[in-house]
Amino acid sequence: MIYKGIEYTIAATAEPDIWRWRFQVGDTVRTGRTQTRMVELAARRVQAKIDAALRALASSSPRESGDRTGL
Repeated sequence: MIYKGIEYTIAATAEPDIWRWRFQVGDTVRTGRTQTRMVELAARRVQAKIDAALRALASSSPRESGDRTGL
């Protein structure tokens, strides 16, 4: 599945109602597990994690400024 340009996977585990997920933002691969009966809710949880990872990436990246003061 793709969310905001990020490919992610969700797979059922042998444990009931446990889903394993994985996605990659930049060079960082994130994996985990979530507990829910519905795959749709598991997907929404992963999408929230993707949103958080993208926010963290944006806040750590130097932003280009249109300010040319000092040139």
